[in-house]
Amino acid sequence: MTAGDTCIQVSDLTMAYGTHVVMRDLNFAVRRGEVFIIMGGSGCGKSTLLRHMIGLVPPVQGHVVVNGVDMWCGAEAARERQLRRCGVLFQSGGLWSSMTLGENVALPLQQYTTLSARAIAEVVAFKLALMGLAGCEPLYPSELSGGMQKRAGLARALALDPDLLFCDEPSAGLDPVSARNLDDLILTLSRSLGTTVVVVTHDLASIFAIGTTAIYLDNQTHTIIAEGKPAVLRDQCAQAVVRLFLQGGRAHGDTH
Repeated sequence: MTAGDTCIQVSDLTMAYGTHVVMRDLNFAVRRGEVFIIMGGSGCGKSTLLRHMIGLVPPVQGHVVVNGVDMWCGAEAARERQLRRCGVLFQSGGLWSSMTLGENVALPLQQYTTLSARAIAEVVAFKLALMGLAGCEPLYPSELSGGMQKRAGLARALALDPDLLFCDEPSAGLDPVSARNLDDLILTLSRSLGTTVVVVTHDLASIFAIGTTAIYLDNQTHTIIAEGKPAVLRDQCAQAVVRLFLQGGRAHGDTH
């Protein structure tokens, strides 16, 4: 991997709450254009790692460098510019319940661009249509199914045309069909638009369907114990706990 291929570089990262160390000595790189999976058992710190990577929570030590910008030790102005190039799909969808879908998607455009109201409305309509939600601008989140809320959240995450998308448990709470539809959208973004996607998930179907590279955070050793292609880790990983996790107690075909 050359420096030009690297979108995110995490180095010597330690995560902790008070004196409790969640994970230590995390080192990995995310390549441009890939779908990078963060996986592991419950409570291992997957979502915490994501929050460190998107600049929400500072790590105890270590570095997160995104597109050449150190998110915690660099200049604040550079960090702010980088954050605007990132989109985030939160586990709950993260929509403002008091705002319509159109207003939710328009919000980042109103805050961070100089587009006219008409141009913003056109972008909003396009982003919602891209997610299969054409004409849904007047609806409120409470009027949508779980799958539609996730797609609306994804439309908002893409409002500023980010080159880097973070997704926290995107399939959580969805039925299998809705989860697979969301996987298809993520793959389309990666393959057609070249978007780099970082996904926190424990959904095996999603891991094999969309994952290019995966890392496994281990609760026992409090660090990364495996990295590679999901199907290869499932079949050949030297760590039994990783194979067991990815096999899910039964054989899985390679769907990627």
